[in-house]
Amino acid sequence: MIHLFSASRVPLCGRCASKILRPPSASVADPRRYLSKATRTSTRPTLAQKPINTHLLRRYETAFQPLKPPSPGSLGKPSHAKTYRRSRKLLRRLVQLSVLVAAVYGIDTQFFEASITRSFRTFSVGLLIALDYKINFRPDPWIGESIADLHARSAQRVFDLLRLNGGLYLKIGQAIAMQSAVLPPEFQKMFAKMFDDAWQNDWKDAEYVIRRDFGKSVEEVFGVSFDGDPTKGVMERKARASASVAQVHWARLPDGREVAIKIQKREIATQVGWDLWTFRTVSRIYGWWFDLPLYHLVPYVCERLMLETDFRNEAKNAENMRKLVQGEPRLRDRVYIPEVYHDMTSKHVMTAEWIEGVRLWDKEGITGSWQGGRQRGSPGAGGRLLDPIPPSVALSVPSQHPTDEKLKPTRDSWRGPSQTGGLGLPLQQVMETMVGLFSAQMFLWGLVHCDPHPGNIFIRRLPSGKPELVLIDHGLYIQMDPKFRHEYALFWRSLMTFDNATIKCITEGWGINAPDMFASATLMRPYQGGDGKTLADIKSMSKMEQKQRQFEMQQRMRTGIRDILANQDKFPQELIFIGRNLRIVQGNNQFLGSPVNRVKITGMWASRALADNPHASFGDRWREYGRHVLFRGVLLSTDVVFYWAKLRQWLGWGHGMDDDLEEGMRKMVEGMGVELQHGVFEG
Repeated sequence: MIHLFSASRVPLCGRCASKILRPPSASVADPRRYLSKATRTSTRPTLAQKPINTHLLRRYETAFQPLKPPSPGSLGKPSHAKTYRRSRKLLRRLVQLSVLVAAVYGIDTQFFEASITRSFRTFSVGLLIALDYKINFRPDPWIGESIADLHARSAQRVFDLLRLNGGLYLKIGQAIAMQSAVLPPEFQKMFAKMFDDAWQNDWKDAEYVIRRDFGKSVEEVFGVSFDGDPTKGVMERKARASASVAQVHWARLPDGREVAIKIQKREIATQVGWDLWTFRTVSRIYGWWFDLPLYHLVPYVCERLMLETDFRNEAKNAENMRKLVQGEPRLRDRVYIPEVYHDMTSKHVMTAEWIEGVRLWDKEGITGSWQGGRQRGSPGAGGRLLDPIPPSVALSVPSQHPTDEKLKPTRDSWRGPSQTGGLGLPLQQVMETMVGLFSAQMFLWGLVHCDPHPGNIFIRRLPSGKPELVLIDHGLYIQMDPKFRHEYALFWRSLMTFDNATIKCITEGWGINAPDMFASATLMRPYQGGDGKTLADIKSMSKMEQKQRQFEMQQRMRTGIRDILANQDKFPQELIFIGRNLRIVQGNNQFLGSPVNRVKITGMWASRALADNPHASFGDRWREYGRHVLFRGVLLSTDVVFYWAKLRQWLGWGHGMDDDLEEGMRKMVEGMGVELQHGVFEG
């Protein structure tokens, strides 16, 4: 036994000491100094006979000694220090990427109005939707319960993208919304919100656009004053309306004219090129991915949308339509196109006559009792100048806040003291005028307004008590080729007379291999003529299990689209926007309760256009007049259907002819996962 720490006289054997003492690498003193003197000099036989501590003491003889540096040999073989090169490289690249992204985002936001960010967002959302459809478009999707869930997810993603990007994306979204009546119901419900007012830009942005285009201030261009000068005009700095690409301000010029100043939003000029490029790229990828021949239509659509952002083109369209309406005796006294003031119009600013009227969606305002007096019309009706504003309005300008100005006088005395009156007009006359106007555009003039939703139509009352329809927003137009216009009129007349041979001949010339399906889409009702191939295919699948049937029918719908667009070189691209026009007009008629036989009126204008063709020979015109007389007799059968529908509507058994037609169309396509609705037009 040895004794460590003699002060405590604790006995400790050598084996235990070897475990307790620190290893050689530790910086400790010689353990022998911890032994007591008695222990070191002890001559007891047990310690002399058993050299227990010899190895232990020898082991610690080479340990580090205080104030004595270790020898090089005792330090071991040298090794390189760890530098963590891969981690440092990864961190460096991450920092570089972050700096690059921040720089690109800053440049994009500062100089490109976030166009690159918007494009990247579009590509990422588009890729996500494409992958979702590629994986889950099957009878039993991997994600979700049914294909309806897939449509709902995709509709929400597209809607969020369009609202977040804004600008031209909203215009594209509104175009989708107008066609969403033949899309899955999940898209319809989502896109019904696309007609809400867009946000307004600040007044300083509007000032910037005016100065950029005219090189002069707002006061110099329009002769207005914001300091209360009574000798000049006044202008509201808060927009009266705001849409996807522009906003409208009211102004009163020094000469007394009240005008609507349409100012394009500042960022649109920079974004439009990027947005259309993104639209083309995504359309090309989707066309390839889903095997749909859609891309050949995209350049034409982009061209129309690009022209819509040039207000000089809109001014030209409005002027041409104004002349055509004034030259047509059947519409001259029923339709009004506001005058455009070209000296105050540029690429991004358009000045036109201010319109006072009732929007088409205000049914109570149209049909309510007239309290404006006999032989008097509503304000501005027939192009009459509006009453002058009081001089106090100009003097009050400095005291009003720019973001909450209310300078335009309210002209609603014709509503009566209780403000419950209306124009006192029958809806039938209103819709007859509307359907006649757009039919004349398609069949007589070939210049078609492609955005006739209720927000672009005002109704006024003439002194005679007749309605006057005012059409605004002339940015989106198409010009029909004379040959195509003639064929389209003949196509419509053939639809009404079930002339299947002519229908097949015309549609084959347009590169369409599904004439019965295209005829149904044109009439917005199931077409009972033709070979009935589409209807037969639908009925043959009616007994399938629900999920499998829905999947198969939507596959059939895709095949039908390919059949319609079979020959891309022959397909008239104008049909895209004409179909949009027809669908919107039908929706307007349904919204007002189907007061007119829309199909009959459209067919009548088509037949009359063939008879009035100025390029036909004398003999051909007489033959067409004879066919037109016979055609009018054929249309009597549609009157029977119309009045029967009106009787059922009066008895509470139905909702009107257009609703009955749509119900038939809905039954035709309900198995395709498509649900026809007109609620998207009520905006």
